[in-house]
Amino acid sequence: MNRITCILSIALSASFGAYAQTYPAKSLRILVPFAPGGSSDIQARLIAQKLIEAWGQGVVIDNRGGAGGIVAAEIAAHAPADGYTLFLGHIGTQAANPALYTKLPYDPAKDFAAVVMTITQPMILVVPPASAVNSVADLIALARGTASKLAYASAGNGSPNHLAGEMFKSLAKIDATHVPYKGSAPAELDVMAGRVQFFFDTMIAAMPLVNANRLKALAVTSAKRAGSAPNIPTVAESGVAGYEFLTWNGFFVPAGTPAVLVTKLNAEVGRILRMPDLARKLTGDGAEIAAGTPQEFARFTEHERQKLARVIAAAGIHID
Repeated sequence: MNRITCILSIALSASFGAYAQTYPAKSLRILVPFAPGGSSDIQARLIAQKLIEAWGQGVVIDNRGGAGGIVAAEIAAHAPADGYTLFLGHIGTQAANPALYTKLPYDPAKDFAAVVMTITQPMILVVPPASAVNSVADLIALARGTASKLAYASAGNGSPNHLAGEMFKSLAKIDATHVPYKGSAPAELDVMAGRVQFFFDTMIAAMPLVNANRLKALAVTSAKRAGSAPNIPTVAESGVAGYEFLTWNGFFVPAGTPAVLVTKLNAEVGRILRMPDLARKLTGDGAEIAAGTPQEFARFTEHERQKLARVIAAAGIHID
């Protein structure tokens, strides 16, 4: 490094350091790729309130639902890289969408910088309450022995329910017909009625129905049992080796955001996530606080992209 380059580097470092000390100097915006009232929206609002309390600046929640999160992700990807726009991405926007859509208007690997993963949450494999199936092994045996295919529900093509089901089919070496619904609620109704034979549901939606004996739980999709449902085994321990499927959320900023601001955001959101009162609100129904470094989150996201790309390609899933 020559003398001029060294001087410029020192000057830039000092400039960014001063910028980080005064940041944030105005309100932040959190783009949420879902309508108000859902779990992602609630998560964003809880964290936003803590940021307001810590930094004394406003935080605007900007809900831009639609197109599998593409609407919000595209806006976030092209926002100024100044640390004032955060995107609460998830498994769909940052991992599944590149393989599901042939013309995605953003690149999750190139257009974003990972800040911090907020939570992970397993799904839960459920069957009708009157079903004779009482375990994952029973379900696999039924699928392999029946003359007609079993059917499984999802909340729509390319949804996490769909991808969890296709991954299960592949690793369990069974066949089943995918039946997409317009959301989880109608899917749950048809599972309860026995019109479809199984469903990978979200724990937050399924557990009240399981506890009311309106659905029967077979297994959770995480690598270890969920703390909120320790009596329910995992899919992997039930005989499907290597099966793990998690939904997750995390904060991203536009690519090019100064690393010093990414570090500051990571530290502050990580501190907030570890607050006992916030953790209690976020970790019900199987969710777990993730936190960690930006580098860890970036590696995790890339691993998820590659894993889901294989599942999607093998199943031949296309949205457009």
